[in-house]
Order: sequence, then C-alpha cells, then structure tokens
Amino acid sequence: MCGFIGLIGTDAPVREVHDGLLAIQHRGQDAAGIVSYDGQFHMRKGAGLVRDVFEPARMADVRGHLALGHVRYPTIGSGGEEDAQPFVVTHPFGIAMAHNGNVANYAEVRRHLLRHGRRHLLSKCDVEAILNVFADALARECAGGPFSTEYFLAAVAEVHRRVRGAYSVVGFIAGAGLFAFRDPYGIKPICYGTRRGADGRVVHALASESVVLETLGYEVEHRPAPGEAIFISEGGEVLFEQISPPTHRPCIFEFVYFARPDSNLDGMSVYRVREGMGRALARKVRRLGLEIDAVVPVPESARAAAIEMSRELNLPLREALVKNRYVGRTFIMPGAGERRRSVRHKLNVIASEVAGRSVLLVDDSIVRGTTSRKIVEMVRQAGARKVYLASTAPPLRYPCVYGIDMSTRREFIARDRNFDEIAEILGAEAVIYQDLEDLIEAARQEHPGTLDDTCHACFSGHYPTGDIDAEALEGVEQERLESGC
Repeated sequence: MCGFIGLIGTDAPVREVHDGLLAIQHRGQDAAGIVSYDGQFHMRKGAGLVRDVFEPARMADVRGHLALGHVRYPTIGSGGEEDAQPFVVTHPFGIAMAHNGNVANYAEVRRHLLRHGRRHLLSKCDVEAILNVFADALARECAGGPFSTEYFLAAVAEVHRRVRGAYSVVGFIAGAGLFAFRDPYGIKPICYGTRRGADGRVVHALASESVVLETLGYEVEHRPAPGEAIFISEGGEVLFEQISPPTHRPCIFEFVYFARPDSNLDGMSVYRVREGMGRALARKVRRLGLEIDAVVPVPESARAAAIEMSRELNLPLREALVKNRYVGRTFIMPGAGERRRSVRHKLNVIASEVAGRSVLLVDDSIVRGTTSRKIVEMVRQAGARKVYLASTAPPLRYPCVYGIDMSTRREFIARDRNFDEIAEILGAEAVIYQDLEDLIEAARQEHPGTLDDTCHACFSGHYPTGDIDAEALEGVEQERLESGC
C-alpha cells in the first residue's frame, strides 16, 4: 500500500503535489518523494514523513510543469532510501514513475530484464521493475523515432503481459505528457480529476484516492477501469484506452482499513461501506445475546462501523479511547516491537467511560494481535467489568501478495486458532469477527454498477489473478523472513 499524485498544467505542481501527499500520508509513512520536470528532472526523496523529507530549503530548486509525488509503505522489510519512489530512467525520452501495489512475480521480472533487456535494477522496489519493462517496450516500439501514444499503449500492454500482481501506476514522459494505467484486475485504486487554473486552462491530476483531488480543488472526472490507460499530453489532450479485458476485483481491505473515510473508491463511499460493515456486524452480535453496556470504537478506521453498531443494538456509544494524532498508524509500522511500544503512546483510556461496564470494543481488523491485546489490557486496567472485541473484518489467515504488509502465515493470530483461543490470547471475554460475505455485500450495496466480487485473498486464500500457488506464497514468505521483520 502506497499513495501517489501526478499533475500537469498547473503553475505550481510541486507545491500541489506536496499538499496532496499530506492528504494521503496515511497510505505510507516510511518514505516520500517528488520528481518534477522543466527540461530536466528534479528529484527529492528520502526516508520519513512528508513534513520531514520536503524541507523548504531543499525544495527551492524543485520546479517544473510536470510533477509526481509518492508516499511509501514497504511490503517487504522496512525498506531503505534507495527504495523510495518515484523512479526515473533516462532512456527512452526520460520517464518518471510511481505506483501503489505489489508485483507478485518480481523476481521473475527482474531476471528477465537482466537477461533479455540488459537492464540492471538499482533497488528492490517493484515499481523500478515496472518502469524498466515499460521503458524497454517503449524503446523497441519507437525504435529511435519520436514519441507517439500508439507506442505508449503498446508499452502498457507489454507491462500487462509481463507483470503480475496489483498495480496502479502514474508517471510522465519528458516532453510528452502525464500518464497512468491500472492492472487488469483493478485491485488498487486510482482516480482522475480536473480543475481550471488561474489562466483558465484545464489542470489535470491523477491520485490514489479521491480525497487528494478534492482537498486540492479538483473535480473527480473519471475512475480508470481495470486494465485501462490514460495519457494527457502537454497540450492538454486526454486519451482513455482499454488495454486489457477488465475483471474488477478491488481490494476489500482498502475499505476496512487503508483508505480515508472521506474517499470514494471506484464509485463506492468508504464511509458508507464501513457503515454497512457495522450494521452487518451488529446483527451478528445481537444473535449471540451478549451482555453489553456500551460500544467503544478503536480510533480511527472503525468509528463509522461502531456508530452504526450502537444504533442497531440500541446501546450508547462511548468514545473511551482517545488517540494521539501525532503517532503513526500501528498496523503499518515495520516491527512488532515498535507496534507494541506505540500503542500505549497512541491511545489513552477515559476510565470513567468504561469502569464497571461491560464494553464492546470495535476495531477494523485483528492481524497479529499485538495491538488488540494491548488495547484490551488497557481497558481492563481502566476498570471495565467485561471486554468483548468485535472486528469489522473476517479473520486474516492468508498472506497478501498484492501490497499489504502481512506476507507470512506465522504473523496471523487467527491462522490456526479458533475464536475461543484467540479471545484467550487477547484477554477478551469473546472475539466476534465479521462474516466474509457480509463484508463483500457492504461494498456491493454501495457500487453504482454490478460488483461481482472483490479481492479478499487475505481472508479466503483465493487470489484473483489466478497465478498464486503454494510455491509463489513460499517465495514471498521466504523473502519476508530474510528481510528480518
């Protein structure tokens, strides 16, 4: 999971990209980067938050009429500065690129680039592999001649043929324009928007989430379909082209946890999907007949669901957990030790709201159990009589190869345990999980068209791309273990 924004046509693309990255800082806290172009490339990237990487003094000479920005969340290990995006190649034309997702056959693509394209990658970041496949194909198509959108479309088709996994890509070609494309399954989100500049010209933007465009004053015009490509020329002409047959399988975990509640992904309101999760989970809790005095949301992703649960169950909602907004999201912190240490600094309990009560904690998901166990312990220490824990997501049991940092089976508390065993480990009276079909239905109800299914591999073990077998999973897990995390 990462976040990106790309702009063309504005007088201040670098400033706008910087502000856009602040709106999607939640999608990655490991590293950030910006690249711009004004006849030459200007790059700034490094480890840390947006506010730390882009100091005013360092950004003074980053200028141009085209710009990309990225915030990174590593899917393998903690990552180094060499893995920060965007990436640039100088041939052909000069291309900059960033992405959100994960290349499932990265090792295979890397070997092919070395053997057949004689291209050496300088990092372990998978977007560099996508960039080089794209650049290699574009170089062959143009054969030393001028750029054309026909060659661009052929290069995207080559990426679709060679690169498996989940990827939404944004980039620009020096002297030509801004572009984006999406994998044929549309697992990771992307949107396109426009606004009028001060001179009346249309400014174009591409971003991971709609909230980025909205905060910058853009109107969302289009949500690229799975397998679709977009090219926006320097003159402002816009091309939409369906490259590969679409099979829409959006990541359901985006709605559970990753996306901001004020975003709209593929026509679905994240907030309203989370409300639907809460209503379905409330029905399940009611059937269990538990003794509950109050519903307590675990900030922030579970709040919308918890509000709906309190309404459905006719129970008071108590904001008994207060979040320190200056501590990062614990799920995406790289190490278990860091996650444990941060929970106490991140959350504090209002004892008066839980003391002597039987409370239902509502969280978005339970991955490793590290955070959940600490929260239950804190609520008990504040005087709660009983603590139940409800998860708006089903049990996580399978590795994700599409861009979520949970790549080994040993990380999942629910992998080989029943619900009673999980509750005992977490110190709760009971753990109540969402049913998978109810989770998918919450998304279906908000889709303006027909959403057949989603990517729910981390819950079900069904990988929609159809090319992930036991051997592939073992390779991902081994890479993760070797990274030391």
